[in-house]
Amino acid sequence: MAHINGKLTKKLIQNLGAGRHGDGNGLHLVVDPSGARRWIVRVTIKGQKNKKGGPLRTDFGLGSADLVTVNQARERALEYRRMARQGLNPRYNAQREIPTFEEICQLVHIERLPTWKNAKHGQQWINTLRDYAFPKIGRMPVDSIGEPEVLMCLSPIWTAKHETARRLSQRIKVVLDVAKSKGFRSGENPVTAIKDGQVLPKVKVKPKHHKAMPWQDIPAFWQDLSSRNAMSAKALMFTCLTGSRTNEVLGAKWEEFDFIDNVWTVPEERMKPDTIHRVPLTPEMLAIIEPLKAMQSEYVFEGQKRHKPLSNMSMLMLLRRMKVEGVTVHGFRLTFRDWASEVAQVPREVAEISLSHKVGTDVERAYARSDLLDQRRVLMAQWSTFVVNRGDT
Repeated sequence: MAHINGKLTKKLIQNLGAGRHGDGNGLHLVVDPSGARRWIVRVTIKGQKNKKGGPLRTDFGLGSADLVTVNQARERALEYRRMARQGLNPRYNAQREIPTFEEICQLVHIERLPTWKNAKHGQQWINTLRDYAFPKIGRMPVDSIGEPEVLMCLSPIWTAKHETARRLSQRIKVVLDVAKSKGFRSGENPVTAIKDGQVLPKVKVKPKHHKAMPWQDIPAFWQDLSSRNAMSAKALMFTCLTGSRTNEVLGAKWEEFDFIDNVWTVPEERMKPDTIHRVPLTPEMLAIIEPLKAMQSEYVFEGQKRHKPLSNMSMLMLLRRMKVEGVTVHGFRLTFRDWASEVAQVPREVAEISLSHKVGTDVERAYARSDLLDQRRVLMAQWSTFVVNRGDT
């Protein structure tokens, strides 16, 4: 095809500010406020009318300026105008270039950046695809990917790295669903077909149990722990009494604490179940954290760097220095749970909500407006007394 001239040069395309910039013959470069650049062409379709009875003028996207060169955009724009002059709507008659699987993955990743729980989760999402899918199917047109291609990615790691393979399967499914929604695919998602057809073998995954200290040993352990002045000791003491997760404790900020009603409210973005969790504060918990206010830090448990929390390993390393072997920090949640059942004998839902576990079905949770704070306040007071006062309750 002969070279088609226009107003825009390569340098202009790279440097034009936000707005709509004409190249001529209906082709425009649209620069979004974010800096993203894309091509569109406006055509008038012969013989077709808009809702007001006038000529039907329609804009069509021709792709990102990062992927489509100006010459390619001009050629596609010419093709669209020719169809429009013949009375054909390019939306239904143009030959669309099918993007690769990797291109759709990158698109989905960028589109969903605002929805990721955190940057690390978003990076893990794309990294899984990069490591296990891109080498095999990344350069394939997304409409040519079927069950054999998906199995090429999943089969080698299905048993050896089953959890990774399961997540990879979910992410491939999402990408192919998005591709279908954008008109690049049709038919059933091959990931669904593989699952429904039980093509891959069943893998029995052994649950990972966090090693817990028997509740009978907690009071003696507390005596040693409470004699230590390190910030990691304060954080571990607070973790033991609240039954909270490591990240919830280490990320605690003073703004989350209500010292009038004595409640620590952990926001949903910091919670594993993605729901706000309220922790009733006992006198024993307050005795640990109130002296730390004097540090005037953003975080309750400040690490070595100013206004930065302790590292994730700090409490585990403390356990090792205390010669406490075979016990994890997370295991103290299990210790509390065992004590709540065997000693306090509270209803299951009170103990489970204390650990911020989801209780019941989605429907049941929708109707259960209360988080049983008053009942949990009594339970946490009993637990604090048991731990701190050498088991005397």
